[in-house]
This record gives sequence, C-alpha cells and structure tokens, in this order.
Amino acid sequence: MLKAVRVATQMPQALILGADTAVVVDGRILGKPQSPADARRMLTLLSGRSHAVLTGIALAGTHQSSRIVESQIDFRVLSRGEIDWYIRTGEPMDKAGAYGAQGIGSFLIQSVHGSYSNVVGLPLAETLLLLNRAGVLIPWSGT
Repeated sequence: MLKAVRVATQMPQALILGADTAVVVDGRILGKPQSPADARRMLTLLSGRSHAVLTGIALAGTHQSSRIVESQIDFRVLSRGEIDWYIRTGEPMDKAGAYGAQGIGSFLIQSVHGSYSNVVGLPLAETLLLLNRAGVLIPWSGT
C-alpha cells in the first residue's frame, strides 16, 4: 500500500494500483534469490512441500482499498538435477521463491489451490473487484 500511496501523492487526481507478491514457507518469506546457491536453497526447501503465495493489492488516490490474496502451491519432489537444470535457465534469479509458475518453472508445480493469476503476479479477479468498487468501469461488468 505504501508504494501506491507514495505515487498517489504525486498524482492526486489519479487512482493508483499497487501490488507485491511474496512466497512464504514455514513462516519465512522467500524473496528473489541473491545467487544460484540461494536459488538452490529455496527450491530445495520447497521441493515436495506446500507453500503460500501472498499478494497484497492496493488502490490509492481518489479511492483507497486493499486486499491480500493467498494461494497454496504444492511442489513436486525435485531431484538435484532438475533443480540445477532449472537454475541454469536463469529464470529463478528474478522471481520470488526462485520460480516462475508462468514459465519454465511450471514443471515444478504439482497443484495450485486458489487463484492461479495470483501465483503469476496479479490476482485478476480480486483486482477487478477492487477497481469496480472504486467506480472504474470494466467493459463487461454491465455498469
């Protein structure tokens, strides 16, 4: 919310949408890996386990509201070879939790419980609901 509010103060007539996503396992937030070794650590931690993907979405400016959307992800059991190969693709290095569900990393995921669009970065249904409640006309909303 703070990012959206900061931008909204510079554009007082605008409605600003902000979002940030975190991967959480065992109460620990996994950010973007700092190195290939850090990516290996994260992927090894996630292997064969469930974790949460949390996205905070916020509107600031002419209307303010926010929401947190949670999805549960079940990872396959990963071999060291699979982890090493995936790290060599480079994809994990700019992704929270060291994987991208919308890219090559989709092979890591056994199942998604909740919003898939949340896992890839922006929970669309929930974002559209916030926008609609703020008076933003969505073409198919009938308003």
